[in-house]
Amino acid sequence: MVTTLIAGLVLGGSYALVAMGLTIQYGIARTMNLAYGETVIAASFAAYLIHNFLGASPVLGLVVVAPAGFLFGWLIYGLLLRPLVARSKGGAALEIDSILATFGLLFVVQGVMLVAFGGNYMTYNYMNFGVDVLGTSVAANRLLAFVLALVIGGGLYLLLTRTRWGTALRAVAVAPGSAPLVGIDADRAARFAFALGGALAACGGVIISMYQTFTASSGVVFTMKALIVVIMGGVGNLAGALSAGLILGLVETFVATYVSPGLTLAAVYLIFLSVLLWRPAGLFGKARR
Repeated sequence: MVTTLIAGLVLGGSYALVAMGLTIQYGIARTMNLAYGETVIAASFAAYLIHNFLGASPVLGLVVVAPAGFLFGWLIYGLLLRPLVARSKGGAALEIDSILATFGLLFVVQGVMLVAFGGNYMTYNYMNFGVDVLGTSVAANRLLAFVLALVIGGGLYLLLTRTRWGTALRAVAVAPGSAPLVGIDADRAARFAFALGGALAACGGVIISMYQTFTASSGVVFTMKALIVVIMGGVGNLAGALSAGLILGLVETFVATYVSPGLTLAAVYLIFLSVLLWRPAGLFGKARR
């Protein structure tokens, strides 16, 4: 039971960290990024190369991979999404245009990874030894992944809720049209938020690669899981993403362990639909009036 609980928390923490990046992108930049999972997988491959070919720890690799994810998000928003934002003028067409644009980007990034790495499952051996926790042996790489997810996710939450910079970003999320009235550059904030989401996706990819196998075509799975977490927790709500991510990880792990691995997706969607029926705006979202 303890092993299953810890495994569920580790997986849920990873889901929460990944989803926090997507909820920032969608909540502040108002763009739906369907290529988000590909950023996660690209970072996983980067961690694989850093560990296997450079002999460095993937944790140290975060120093390189996270800024690379930020730069990738910054460029994608500026080159691909900013023209769509200018054309839509804040209208509902922006969501549809961003979905179509990033859907195409998904296949471009995935195709590059397939050419570079092939379609086989990849993994590497990092801290793959047991650590005693409450009398139960738990893989050290999973514990490290959980701690990193908490530190990065918790640090971001504090920055967004306890600093003036974070308040400005949240103001753009709540009222993008009114933000310029108090001196906030909404377009710059949106671009920064999208890039920050890319950095979080990269961090999530490195953390996930420590204890999971991955392929060049598995990014869509992480995009789907992140979307579920974002909607369950409430769009743009970091605490909601954290809570929903942990719930998702625990449900998947307990169902796979005590029921059947083949029913994990069914259980996830059952929880997802239950939350939508009970609270359509998400666990921490505010209902529109």
